[in-house]
Amino acid sequence: MSSMDVMQLIEKMGHEQLVFCQDSSLGLKAIIGIHNTKLGPALGGCRFWNYANTDEAVVDVLRLSRGMTYKAAISGLNLGGGKAVIMGDPAKLKSEAFFRRFGQFVESLSGRYITAEDVNMNVNDINQVASETKHVTGVTSRAGGSGDPSPFTALGVFQGIKASLKYRTGSDDLSRVKVAIQGCGSVGSKLAILLHKEGTSLILSDINSERAKTLCADLGAEYASPENIHKAPVDVYAPCALGGGINEKTISELETDIIAGAANNQLLDEKTDGARLKERKILYAPDYVINAGGLINVYHELLGYDKEKSTRDTMNIYNTLLEIYKLAEKNKQGTHEASNIIAERRIANA
Repeated sequence: MSSMDVMQLIEKMGHEQLVFCQDSSLGLKAIIGIHNTKLGPALGGCRFWNYANTDEAVVDVLRLSRGMTYKAAISGLNLGGGKAVIMGDPAKLKSEAFFRRFGQFVESLSGRYITAEDVNMNVNDINQVASETKHVTGVTSRAGGSGDPSPFTALGVFQGIKASLKYRTGSDDLSRVKVAIQGCGSVGSKLAILLHKEGTSLILSDINSERAKTLCADLGAEYASPENIHKAPVDVYAPCALGGGINEKTISELETDIIAGAANNQLLDEKTDGARLKERKILYAPDYVINAGGLINVYHELLGYDKEKSTRDTMNIYNTLLEIYKLAEKNKQGTHEASNIIAERRIANA
């Protein structure tokens, strides 16, 4: 991708800033995307991933940071949208010096971007980033933070599944349904435990098959391979891995009435894949709405952390989704379109 192509892509997606960071002595290659700061500073996690190339990383950080703008807006938070990605193998590159250097890059943006955990990043990593910058959330509770935000992301998805069932069936009783969860990482595993406690029948899958099978044994769940999990006949399909899994091919193979999961950018192409889901009458919980619990939680760190208020605001995802579903039905449009309208209205009025 040429520099001209990158600039055109930034302009098309409405980004304010794209920052490339590198330190060859540590093997650090990172990109920070700042999409929109009309509502406040851009807050979004840092994803550590072994991308195939720089182009793939650029597209990912642009899509993720844009999603954070909409996530903050739809959740009523005074935040903008940002995201960071670190390129490389986390098993080989992680060190205190590595994360402190990344923290210096975050600090250089003077608060325009606030970072947190995302894929392959944990509380210890973020604590090391915080050694060099105050513009960080999700640090350990001993340091005045709220710790790992994944339990709140899982809680929000749990509430979103209940709201989706309520809208589609008239009941949010989870003991009568079957849910397939794609991805048993920090969020997917916690979601599975929450659902199991409600008596939900589960099918689980993960690229780490041993992790998924161990969780299946613990919860009495069925196992499905990553390539087949979306084909399972279930009431709810919950994508909780990486994005792009809802596309032309998988939509034609789905055997579910509801998609409600934690993954970001679930639709490979928002416009066309959203239309395909509407045509098939599959109710889609817009990803940046249902997975906002983690963002809501770390936002409360900036206000003076109150776990009870953070929990209440996360559980309100239930009502937000019902509002979106009703608007989509009224306007005869896809649920992703209805949620975009609400979010864009708030940004425009900032």
